[in-house]
Amino acid sequence: MPQARLTALAAALPATVPFTGPETLERRLGRPFAARLGANESVFGPSPRAVAAMEKAAREVWMYGDPEIHELRAALAGFHGVAPANVAVGEGIDGLLGLLVRLTVAPGDPVVTSDGAYPTFSFHVAGHGGVLHRVPYRGAHEDPEALFARAAETGAKLVYLANPDNPMGSWHEGAAIRAALDALPEGTLLVLDEAYVDLAPRGTALRIEAEDPRVIRLHTFSKAYGLAGLRVGYALGAAPLIAAFDKVRNHFGVGRLAQAGALAALEDRGWIAFVRAEVERARAALAAIAQANGLVPLPSATNFVTMDCGRDGAFARAVVAALGARGVFVRMPFVPPHDRCIRVSAGRPADLDAFAAALPEALAEARRVTGT
Repeated sequence: MPQARLTALAAALPATVPFTGPETLERRLGRPFAARLGANESVFGPSPRAVAAMEKAAREVWMYGDPEIHELRAALAGFHGVAPANVAVGEGIDGLLGLLVRLTVAPGDPVVTSDGAYPTFSFHVAGHGGVLHRVPYRGAHEDPEALFARAAETGAKLVYLANPDNPMGSWHEGAAIRAALDALPEGTLLVLDEAYVDLAPRGTALRIEAEDPRVIRLHTFSKAYGLAGLRVGYALGAAPLIAAFDKVRNHFGVGRLAQAGALAALEDRGWIAFVRAEVERARAALAAIAQANGLVPLPSATNFVTMDCGRDGAFARAVVAALGARGVFVRMPFVPPHDRCIRVSAGRPADLDAFAAALPEALAEARRVTGT
């Protein structure tokens, strides 16, 4: 039988995914994890008001969701003080990144990112034939000045920057990013991923005019709002760019249940305050656990703590594997030198107790396995 005729570009790409899902790992283990602390989900769950809204909407899922996502876009516009024309809603930040790359990157076009930054953006660029130029971190931070300088050297269509950063948890003041924009070359678009900004210190979010054509900001309901399973994210940008999403987006991709849950979650500011407090408590507890075991916790503006294991990537991978074998799911950065670290999501007391109990044994096993 003849095979499907892939494009030359698609045929050349590896068949892989950026992250192995915890469910896949559980199937390999033959049991569920006792503590799911690797995907930066909010184990504190969604707002009860969001749950109630989704329960009500569940009786209406025989209908497609509103293809204009009118109510949610209007609410997001009001929340951010912009016009609905400045808001695009999609299937999580990952989905919006894919649409943005599809709109702006043709085969051979240069794109700039950090070496070791959130990999899904790079997968989209590769999938559309873009040419990635990577800039090293400056310590534990992405380096806006170096990113923008590389964009000027290469004529990049896009520059990707996460603030706060995943996988390191670091952050820049929004004012510093705004000042750095003066060096962004004309015609280059800054793709500012603010997935964790709801959990960051005041002043981290970029304050900029919605119609500024240099920047598109990306937000999500997957982190602080606890709705990762719904896949709802949104972009804030200049109206002409936002309107272009209508050329390529799946107009029915954000379903009725997702729209109802996200709208109710946005309106429940008390729940976000609760989640922020729980995350701050968990970050402090994780830092203490790391220090008690000789690891160095890095400052974090996210719902995870990155811990420096003090050795190399082989050792950190051994720690991650040993924790997984003990029922604790964590992840780690992929690229040296940051792959000497592990990354642990904020959890409930029982989750953190499981991590604290498993970590000494995992470190001991990693030392045996690596001979260090």
